[in-house]
Formats: sequence, structure tokens, C-alpha cells
Amino acid sequence: MFDHLSLGVADLSRSLAFYDAILAPLSFTRCFALPHMAAYGPGQRPMFWIAHKAEFSTPPQPAIGFHLAFQAESRQAVDEFYKAAIAHGATDDGPPGLRPHYHPNYYAAFVLDPDGYRIEAVCHQPA
Repeated sequence: MFDHLSLGVADLSRSLAFYDAILAPLSFTRCFALPHMAAYGPGQRPMFWIAHKAEFSTPPQPAIGFHLAFQAESRQAVDEFYKAAIAHGATDDGPPGLRPHYHPNYYAAFVLDPDGYRIEAVCHQPA
């Protein structure tokens, strides 16, 4: 459906450390880097980009209602994502657990990254 997504961040070094840590349990690694931007994806497929906000023509800000969900292969990966996020400066926005109002196996965790973007890891597999 989409090819890639980009976020503008205030402090690239801080965001690189944050996303390196939280995306590792989800099998996303940093696969591309320039001085003011980097990309993550499975293997060498850059799908999620972060760039210093100076790289954008208008300074980006987290929008009300913005929500980015990364798919996790297991509930353990969701738990690891959440622990890494909190350890790297995220704000809790919903600890790991079932959200049966979405469907019986919807297991997710929600955080606000250091710039205020709402980031989720979700596993749809049964326990």
C-alpha cells in the first residue's frame, strides 16, 4: 500500500538511538544513512525514514491523530519494543497487552517517541 514513510525529528542522534533500539525487536534495522537522515527496514529495504527537521521545507510536528504501527512477529517482540522504548526516553501511551475491542488476538503497546509521535508495535498472532 505504501512505499515509505518519513518523520522529521528535532535531534537526529537521539532519534537514531531510540529507533535503533525499538525497531530491533521488530526485525527492522538501519539500512541507509546520510548525515541528516537515515532509513530502517527489513533487510536492505528502506521503508521508515527519519530526518532532521531542517531537511523539510516546513518544520514537521506530530499531528493530532498521527499513529504509526509496526507489525511484530510475536507478543514477546511487542514487549521488547515497549521496554526498549521506555528505556530510551519514550512516554508510555499504553503498555503491552490485549486489545480485544479490535480483535481477540490484538496484542499491542503504544508509546510517544521523543518528538511526540505515537508509535505502536502490534502482534495479531494468538499466544
